[in-house]
Amino acid sequence: SAGVGMVLSTMATKSIEEVATRCNQFPDSLRWFQLYIHKDRGLTRALVEKAYKAGYKALCLTVDAPVLGQRERDKRNEFTLPLDLHLANLATISGLDISHEKGESGLFTYFAQQLNPAVTWHDLEWLQSLSPLPLVIKGILHPDDAVRAVEYGAKAIVVSNHGGRQLDGAIASLDALTEIVAAVDGKVEVLLDGGIRRGTDILKALALGAKAVLIGRPILWGLAVAGQIGVSHVISLLQDELNVAMALSGCTKLQD
Repeated sequence: SAGVGMVLSTMATKSIEEVATRCNQFPDSLRWFQLYIHKDRGLTRALVEKAYKAGYKALCLTVDAPVLGQRERDKRNEFTLPLDLHLANLATISGLDISHEKGESGLFTYFAQQLNPAVTWHDLEWLQSLSPLPLVIKGILHPDDAVRAVEYGAKAIVVSNHGGRQLDGAIASLDALTEIVAAVDGKVEVLLDGGIRRGTDILKALALGAKAVLIGRPILWGLAVAGQIGVSHVISLLQDELNVAMALSGCTKLQD
C-alpha cells in the first residue's frame, strides 16, 4: 500500500501464493522472490516455477551464504521457530522445515543439511533456463564479482554483506558501493542492502550510485511493535527523513 517493493524469502513462513494473493489488490506492486539453491535441484526448480506462476517480477539469488556464518548468539539461544510457524513453501513441496527441537541452532542445521555450498557462476545459467524472470544477484562486495555477475546474465546487483551476519570483519556495503558502480559502468542497476536506518542513509547510498536500497531489520522492528501499522510507520519515517535530507542538500529530485 506504500508503493514499496518486497522481496519474499525462500525461508518465509507464509507461502509464495498467499503473499501474492494479498498483494494482488495492488496490481503495480513490485514483488521479487529471494532464492537459495538447495541440494535438491527439483526443489529449487519448483520454487522458481511457483514464483513465476504467482506473478513475482524477479529472482533475487543470495550468493554470500554457501555456509552459514558463525552466528554465536543463535547457537547460544538454540534458535528455532515457534511451534506454530513453519517454512511454508519448503514444508509444502518437500516436507522440509527448521527443527523445532532444542539443541544446535535450527537454522544452522538446516543450512548445513539442505543448501548447496558448491554453487558456481554456471548455476546462474541454469537458473535463467528455468523461467523468464530476470536474475538479481545479492551479496556482491567486490568489483570483480560484480563484473562476473553481469557477464553471466545478472540484470541487477545488490551490494550486501548479509547484514554483517556472515563474515566477521567484512567490508561495509556502503564502502564497497562506489567501486562496484564504476565496475559495472551502467550495464545493470546496482542496489544497496545493509545498515539503512535513516533517510540520510538512503541519501548517501543514492549519492554514491545506488539505484535503490533494501531495508531489513527496521521493517521487522516495526512489525514486532505494531504489526502492519508499525511497518507502515517505519516506511513513512524513512520517506519523510529522505525528503528532509534532500531538501537540506538542495536536491529537488532523486536524479540530483
